[in-house]
Amino acid sequence: MMELPILFEDGEALVIDKPSGLAVDRPRAGGECLDDHLDGLRLGFQRAPVAVHRLDRDTSGCLLLARNPKALKRFSAAFEAHVVEKRYLGVIAGTLAQGEGTIALALAKISSAAGGWHMIAARKGKPAVTHWRVLAEAGGNTLVEFRPETGRTHQIRVHALKGLGKPLLGDPVYGDGSGARRTMLHAAELTVPRDGKPPVHAIAPMPADFRALGFDG
Repeated sequence: MMELPILFEDGEALVIDKPSGLAVDRPRAGGECLDDHLDGLRLGFQRAPVAVHRLDRDTSGCLLLARNPKALKRFSAAFEAHVVEKRYLGVIAGTLAQGEGTIALALAKISSAAGGWHMIAARKGKPAVTHWRVLAEAGGNTLVEFRPETGRTHQIRVHALKGLGKPLLGDPVYGDGSGARRTMLHAAELTVPRDGKPPVHAIAPMPADFRALGFDG
């Protein structure tokens, strides 16, 4: 079983550092997923916690779990209202001409029997906005900080390709999958405001495969 480090814990919430390779939902082909670990995350509570949002299987980092139905409803509403602050780290091959900017490209889902589904930039899609800035360069790659305002499926992956002109390193869907063993995206920080209480706040440390590329913080 994979280790799931706990980054934040109180009576309403857990934030775990989800490892790359662990699916949140059960894969169609079967295999390990977050559900297999939830009983072990009760930590003395009667109910097992429930994931409030989703991260792609390859994406590592901060994943919020609710410990009761009221908390799940409250946290889900915070995500829908776009008041949750999310900071991601991604690695792209090559360098960028600019140091920072904002990508506003609406996204839509398309599918085919042969290729399955993926997201595309489309005028009639759902609005999606991502702020970004370059943090470091090493070994011909660039570490980029992404702060999405919206939470569309594959938003950062598509915005990297279409907005920055370069896919995330290792991305097999929006790139050619080269340069890394997984899509190099990490949910580094999460802040969820709460009325009358301090916010849920967690920071996930830099993963080993990011550090191996020369990025240490």
